[in-house]
Amino acid sequence: MDIASMTLEQDRRISETVARERSRLRNFIRSRVPDPGDAEDILQDVFSELVEAVRMMVPLAEESGWLFRVAKNRIIDLFRKKKPEPLSESAWLSIEELLPSSDGGPEAAYTRGVLLDELDAALDELPPEQRDVFVAHELQGRSFKELAAESGVPLNTLLTRKHYAVLHLRRRLQTIHEEFGK
Repeated sequence: MDIASMTLEQDRRISETVARERSRLRNFIRSRVPDPGDAEDILQDVFSELVEAVRMMVPLAEESGWLFRVAKNRIIDLFRKKKPEPLSESAWLSIEELLPSSDGGPEAAYTRGVLLDELDAALDELPPEQRDVFVAHELQGRSFKELAAESGVPLNTLLTRKHYAVLHLRRRLQTIHEEFGK
């Protein structure tokens, strides 16, 4: 087989793989990367690595599995590069502001109960240090300065823990949020 034929065969193989895996791979990445631009960049990086591997004649026994492993590694790399931004205490809305009023009648009381049950279940899924800072700040109304002084944990660490707790809670509670149209 000459070089031109080999290149054509490689191009065909790459095109078939991209056509077959693009949609599944994009959905996989988008379900893990909130920013659509970052997700698209990762998708392109993965296919770029595929082209490089095929051109270098790296044996890929299971292309699909290989693509998803590369995507997973790129996602991990992205999150390692992005440090959480410290948030000010005023950047958060209180839980009470987000829930229907307890005086709003039976439907509001039902909705409030369902949302509080879901919030409680979602809080139970958090690591203890994230749950503790979220509960202390949001539900008990304690300041980050007070929590830092009491625990000896730096203020920015507490802010970061709450940030991660909020990200988890947003993801976890998105469906119930959409269901109740709040």
